[in-house]
Amino acid sequence: MRKVVLITGASSGVGLALCRRLLKEDDGLHLCLACRNLSKAEAVRASLLASHPDAEVTTVQVDVSSLSSVFRASKELKERKAIHVFSTAEGLLTQNDKITADGLQEVFETNIFGHFILIRELESLLCHSDSPSQLIWTSSRNARKSNFSLEDIQHSKGQEPYSSSKYAIDLLSVALNRKFNQRGLYSSVVCPGTMLTNLTYGILSPFMWMLIMPMIWLLRFFANAFTLTPYNGTEALVWLFHQKPESLNPLVKYLSATTGFGSNYVTSKKMDLDEDTAEKCYQNLLELEKHVRVTIKKTDNQS
Repeated sequence: MRKVVLITGASSGVGLALCRRLLKEDDGLHLCLACRNLSKAEAVRASLLASHPDAEVTTVQVDVSSLSSVFRASKELKERKAIHVFSTAEGLLTQNDKITADGLQEVFETNIFGHFILIRELESLLCHSDSPSQLIWTSSRNARKSNFSLEDIQHSKGQEPYSSSKYAIDLLSVALNRKFNQRGLYSSVVCPGTMLTNLTYGILSPFMWMLIMPMIWLLRFFANAFTLTPYNGTEALVWLFHQKPESLNPLVKYLSATTGFGSNYVTSKKMDLDEDTAEKCYQNLLELEKHVRVTIKKTDNQS
């Protein structure tokens, strides 16, 4: 059976770059592109198959900021026999948070909660102790403890929703390892570094990017975090793909790095967290899941 790799956000950025790099190394994979825009996903699928005709590439439509979409996608995905690797993309990078149709903070739902529900729904496909499977979360160097609160897990009262959601990802990854390692599921966290993608380009005007780009290229000689391209940003994800998941340190974040001369490598850093907080974060997510499932059930009954 082919190794099945499920990648969210696979139509652009880190997700697309990861698809290309994985197939370049092994075109015997089965890639499942989980994307919000199905037409973009199909275009990417056609492009990947054109360059790797021996690969198996499928698509599934999922918007992780919509729980109804997550439930529909999980139902479709459950028709498969197994998922060996589940990797998430960059997520939503914005400080202008808003409320989704599910009544949740958009950054929180997109970056962590929608994926959490998807994993919960796909437990039977991900947990198979005879052949360990991997969760690879795309976190950030900007995941800061100071921006996260267990009392406001959605960060509805704060000003740093992206940082908070990424720190929650770090906590969740640690908790998932404690819960699921014995069932063959292992979770890791990566940071792709500072990349120039559609997400980051939207932060500043084109004129400002033109002014600061020479400075960014110069900074690469002093700071390895400036990976700049999605291809470089996937270095840690591709490296993890080749490791035995049970051999990895669950308390470490794996970082994509690029030298000033453009060479890529992987470094690691112990995460600034404790397992007690990770467990409390996990329990908070379970409580929120219970609440939203009850709400969805009531809505369905009323309609």
